[in-house]
Amino acid sequence: MYALVDCNNFYVSCERLFRPDLHTRPVLVLSNNDGCVVSRSLEAKRLGVKMAVPFFQIQDLVSQHDITVFSSNYALY
Repeated sequence: MYALVDCNNFYVSCERLFRPDLHTRPVLVLSNNDGCVVSRSLEAKRLGVKMAVPFFQIQDLVSQHDITVFSSNYALY
């Protein structure tokens, strides 16, 4: 048996399990070497953060809107 599960904002949802204080805040999860955005919360999407954008291109936006940023943690996911 195989299952394909497509979860919206999956990595962000996993991080929020351990940080419920982030439930309504903009959150990003970055790729292996913190190079690109691989998961965005709905709040971050509304601020204009695009999928797979290089992190260095949005650092001002992150600071301006106090977006919480996580390095990916594949052992957790």
